[in-house]
Parts: sequence; C-alpha cells; structure tokens
Amino acid sequence: MSSHEQNSFFRQRRAVLAGLAGALVLPRMAAAFDVPDEPRLAKHDYAAVRRRFRTKLLQKGPAPDKYEPLTAPADAEKIFYRSGYGGELELAAWVSRYKRGRTASPAVLFLHGGNAMGIGHWQLMKPYMDAGYVVMMPSLRGENGQMGNFSGFYDEVDDVLAATERLAHLPGVDPGRLFIAGHSIGGTLTMLTAMSTHKFRAAAPISGNPNAFRFFSRYPQDIRFDDSNAHEFEVRSALCYAHSFKCPIRVVHGTEESHFNDRADLLARRARAAGIHIETDTVTGNHTSALPAEIEQSIRFFHGVAA
Repeated sequence: MSSHEQNSFFRQRRAVLAGLAGALVLPRMAAAFDVPDEPRLAKHDYAAVRRRFRTKLLQKGPAPDKYEPLTAPADAEKIFYRSGYGGELELAAWVSRYKRGRTASPAVLFLHGGNAMGIGHWQLMKPYMDAGYVVMMPSLRGENGQMGNFSGFYDEVDDVLAATERLAHLPGVDPGRLFIAGHSIGGTLTMLTAMSTHKFRAAAPISGNPNAFRFFSRYPQDIRFDDSNAHEFEVRSALCYAHSFKCPIRVVHGTEESHFNDRADLLARRARAAGIHIETDTVTGNHTSALPAEIEQSIRFFHGVAA
C-alpha cells in the first residue's frame, strides 16, 4: 500500500476506534455495569437466541464515526441491499468488478473496521480479488448517513446476514463457496455472523473483540442499549456463544495486541470443546500494520478449507 493509500486508510477511522491497542494509552472511562472476569457460556444456540431477542435501544441515532460519501472505488460497483424488519432499510455495498466465467466464482464478504466505510478500507481488498474472489463490502445501518439506528454489534448482524443473501445471489457467484472476513469492529461482527448462519464455508475475524463487556467498558460512549441488562452484552459477545460457530474459523490479531491473547485463547477452548474447527494465531504488527499479512493468511485459510 502506498503512503497516500495508507493515509487515506487511517483517515477513515475514528481515532478512538482505530484499535484497542491505541485505546490503551487513552484515559479509561468508568463503566456503570459489571465486567465479569470471564463471561458465562450460554447454553442456547446463538442463531436461535437471535430469533427471539430484540435489543432495547435507549438512544436512537446514527453510527458515531465521521464519514465520507459512499462513492464506489474505480474497481468496484455500488449496489444496494435491503435489511431491517420487513426490509425497510436500503443500504449500500461495494462489489468488485468481475467477469462471469463458465464456472461460478467464490466470494468474500468483508466487514470493514470502524463504524463508517471508506475508500481506505476497500484498498485492502486487492489480494482477495487477485486470488479469484468476488469481494463485497457492505455498509451497515446508520453508517455514512444511511438509514437505521446504530445498535453496536447486534442489529448490524441482521444487515450482514442480509448482505450475505445479496452476495449469494449475484450473477456468477457460487453460493456454496462464500467466505466472511472482517477487521476490528468488522472482526467482531464476523464472529457473531458466523454463529448465525450456515451459509459460509469459513470465517476469518481479524482483531475482533469477542467480549462486549470489555469492549464497552472502554467505549461506554458507544452504548445505545440498556446496559442494566447483562444479556444485552452477552448477545454481543462471541465468548458467550463460542459453541455456536457454524463453519471453520481462524481468529488472528497482531503481536502488539497482546490484550487479545486471553480472549482468543478462551474463545478457542470453548469452541473446541464443542468440536468446532477453530485456529488462532498472531501476526507481527499492531492493529493496522499487521492487517495486510492477516488478509493474506485468511486467503490461505479459505483456500485450505475449500480444497
């Protein structure tokens, strides 16, 4: 990535949400809720829980990040998909330009970091395209001036599931070879989505936080839901439903993000106890510098799963 592209990438990200590594140097805000040392492991399947539970939003409004217009990059097209109850939300996504071949192509749904989508995120997608994948990057409710209320890791999963359906039905895409990956906030949503559907062959969350209690203790200003209800945190925590992953998963973060180590280890132990194929690894670098190598690792993982 050129220095211009790197600068563009960094500008897309709110300083606070650029990564938990950076958050360690910021003043810590007190949380009004209890943060358990180890969140409980829920007994029910996450997909079934989602069908019953509706988050209670005490504040309604857009996602917190600054944003740019959703003008499609030169090597992508802007499309739309519908989400929300009854499909009332029309949301934008970028899809790589591709040619339909005789054989349908595999596809990657990539979930951007932060709470707004920008050109800098898309510039990281070239390795997937070079590897033969159709790439779709969806914007989510309340982002970039779009419709819908930001909920922080819950209703946004519905958007990802709706984007998955849109991707699966694109001409020339093989619905049997869909993969999902994401970085930071997108990594968290990748985990929660991989527990919600059987449509993906594999998932690769990068620097995602599986513990919403800890995440929101650092970012209480992003809480829109009723934080007096512990279950609101649990349904946003992959750690609480680690037995619910529905595809092989590779969890990775940078070596300079050591605060992820215990969470990734606990997630893996819980998932393996349920017979789930889960891999964990670290890549040299921090929350952003490790990302290109982590994307390359995800490609190798997807190739291996699909072989």
